[in-house]
Amino acid sequence: MAEYDAVVVGTGPNGLAAAIALQQAGLQVLLLEGKDTIGGGLRSQELTLPGFVHDVCSAIHPLAVGSPFFKTLPLREHGLEFLSPPLSAAHPFDNGTAAALRPSLQDTAEALGLDKKVYLDLMKPLVESWPGLAADVLGPLRFPKHPLDMAAFGLNALTSATHLAKSFKTLEARGLWAGMAAHSIQPLSNLTTSAIGLVLMAVGHLQGWPIPKGGSQQIANALASYFTRLGGKIETGFYVTSLDQMPSRKAVLLDVTPKQLLEIAGEKLSPIYRNQLQRYRYGMGVFKVDWALDGPIPFTAPECRQAGTVHLGNTLEEIAASEQATANGQHPGKPFVLLAQQSLFDGTRAPAGKHTAWAYCHVPNGSTVDMTAAIEGQVERFAPGFKDLILARHTMNTAQMQAYNPNYIGGDINGGIIDLGQLYTRPALRWSPYQTSAKGLYLCSSSTPPGGGVHGMCGYHAARRALKDAFGLPAPALG
Repeated sequence: MAEYDAVVVGTGPNGLAAAIALQQAGLQVLLLEGKDTIGGGLRSQELTLPGFVHDVCSAIHPLAVGSPFFKTLPLREHGLEFLSPPLSAAHPFDNGTAAALRPSLQDTAEALGLDKKVYLDLMKPLVESWPGLAADVLGPLRFPKHPLDMAAFGLNALTSATHLAKSFKTLEARGLWAGMAAHSIQPLSNLTTSAIGLVLMAVGHLQGWPIPKGGSQQIANALASYFTRLGGKIETGFYVTSLDQMPSRKAVLLDVTPKQLLEIAGEKLSPIYRNQLQRYRYGMGVFKVDWALDGPIPFTAPECRQAGTVHLGNTLEEIAASEQATANGQHPGKPFVLLAQQSLFDGTRAPAGKHTAWAYCHVPNGSTVDMTAAIEGQVERFAPGFKDLILARHTMNTAQMQAYNPNYIGGDINGGIIDLGQLYTRPALRWSPYQTSAKGLYLCSSSTPPGGGVHGMCGYHAARRALKDAFGLPAPALG
């Protein structure tokens, strides 16, 4: 095999970002993928019927368009086009109304009635400061470039979602907030669960929650196209089980979680580091359903028919109870459901007049319980007649999710729980979370800061560390 400066394993968004950053620095990089197609969590397939294109894993991408690293790349030149629904997200209630995350901060606040001022006081400073904060929030623990703004964000972000919700009085504001915070995939009473809700709302006001035209696969394709134009090489169908499989190189970056790192390189790691990896904690899993539909989902609330993402869970109290029960190992009859309806805004996803929909709920890690009926019941609850539109469905439990993408341990799509104990110390307590104890070996997955999401920042920061340590080179600038 040829000799390379660096080898990156895994072509998810972080592996692709790491490979690009290394190649930009003038290195010769080989990117390896175990599957026959690139993408990791960025794949799209005809899962149900011919002509119906479904996102196998991730679907809606506010962090992709907001990524400080991806923003520096000419991805539009490589075929990537984002489509923005009129509303980023909607949250229906049993009374037939819905709250919504609208592009305008002011419009969102106005629709929250008595909570208008509270929402503006909470979100306006963050929306205004986010462009300067993004690189620090989406990175390892370090002294921030804007310490006062970071401190203001941290005061709210480190609190639990249920604590912050006490500021709101209306059904609408409390429900909308709960749906946002539930993206943290842990009980809403946990510290730091406010962080993801605040970030998602801020980026929603700044750039919306967009959908990649043609499917999430197009993000991976654009990143790969740019990487190969720089001179990088991609080899698919190369499943790595040992470092000895790889060609001569000075650095290896693995887009894998601690479990796989131990399997691939355990004997080369120090006992202390191995012990830390063995104690790494994974979070709740997901059960996912994709549908081919005979028409658009008939949501009662009009806001839901204008949103790319719909959060199904009714009140804050109901969502909090559902997430807590799931964390306790139970399977709620009315789970919190995250639903995306890409075909409403992207005509390439389904035949004329037909539609696709994508949804998942949280389940205990490793669960194989079929949650199809519970998920479809939640959709029908807010969209009577939905079940009559189903032409075909495709389901994935946690075991099937992990079989599809080995990084989804027990169905955990975040690469490990992102609670206070693993927010910045993932996967281990080290000066640099991207360095392993073995020289020249780095971790670049969502098991490093800032964690899950299609932003590529874990890969960028890992590449930055490798460039400095192994090659004495600066990382590409973030602008």
